[in-house]
Amino acid sequence: MQGSKLYVGNLKYSVVNKQLEELFAKHGQVKEINIISGKGFGFVEMATPDEAQKAMDALNGTDFDGRALRIGEAHPPKAKEGGSRDFGDRDRRGSGGFNR
Repeated sequence: MQGSKLYVGNLKYSVVNKQLEELFAKHGQVKEINIISGKGFGFVEMATPDEAQKAMDALNGTDFDGRALRIGEAHPPKAKEGGSRDFGDRDRRGSGGFNR
């Protein structure tokens, strides 16, 4: 494992940071927890990649509050392509007085 940040999925919406901290602390030092509200997943950052790997190996697929956890290495979000809108040569008549 390259990084120390883990994706934690299949969480109940009622899970709070303290619950995840207690669960993951059994496998190393927890640096940060970020649960995405209303989405059923979050991220846990461990102190080292080795601790993250140990936590993932120990907890992936285990039951947590009635659900099987899905744990994997977190990856940075992908950059969105096409940041600007390109209208090419489309006809723009009727768009705020811009006519060709």
